[in-house]
Amino acid sequence: MRVTTRNASFQQWQALLTNRAKRHRAGEFLVHGVRPISLAVDHGWDVRSVIYPDDHSLSAWARSILDRSGARPVAMAPELFTELADKESAELIAVVAVPDVPELPLADDPHLLVVVFDRPSTPGNVGTLIRSADAFGAAAVVVTGHAADPYDPKSVRASTGSLFALPVIRAEGHAEVLEWVARLRAGGLPVQVVGTDEHGAVDVADHDLTGPTVVLVGNETTGLSTAWREAADVLVRIPITGAASSLNAATAATVVLYEINRQRSHGSARG
Repeated sequence: MRVTTRNASFQQWQALLTNRAKRHRAGEFLVHGVRPISLAVDHGWDVRSVIYPDDHSLSAWARSILDRSGARPVAMAPELFTELADKESAELIAVVAVPDVPELPLADDPHLLVVVFDRPSTPGNVGTLIRSADAFGAAAVVVTGHAADPYDPKSVRASTGSLFALPVIRAEGHAEVLEWVARLRAGGLPVQVVGTDEHGAVDVADHDLTGPTVVLVGNETTGLSTAWREAADVLVRIPITGAASSLNAATAATVVLYEINRQRSHGSARG
């Protein structure tokens, strides 16, 4: 396929950059960058088209992506490709299918770790949290409520490809997740629900996070909803100093995930 004008295909792809409704209606999103595209292919995602500027010869990496993905190659006029690209697009832009929503994990895992992000408003924070969750061994990220889109290009970019390696689950609200927690507990897995809050009752390093845990991270401005705060078994805080009044939500989540990993490596809180 060759695209040299702003035809229907180009207009649809262009809309995927900014229009959430059209992304989900089309069931597709755009992926930029060597690492994210490579991970999408490595993890078997449905890459439908791979777009490249028609005035460039393809590198060995780009040819490999085309071969391994089985995607439709699309040669595009350079000026149009630039409109779809970002500064890290390199040679290719991938058009990837939005996957079916995965189920929450039900395995009897004594080290289960799931992160819930409550009503995040910023795509970049969603992607950053997904990246941190992947780095510190989470089994899944759950995004609840009215929230930024994990398939927004800013989220995909911020995840640096971790979006393709870790299940990202959408839930309407807290009830769906708490029903899942109740099923795990009924099956004998002692899952704790740990909320993060700047006014939490205990420092995160003083609470035992070695067992199966669901970590709750609140909205960037308003924090956790009342329903989530009431559902938490404990609210932990991150002690901070200096002029900062609080931490960015994704940054705070990263600190907590690091502490969970530290405790599990050493055996207990303050280990």
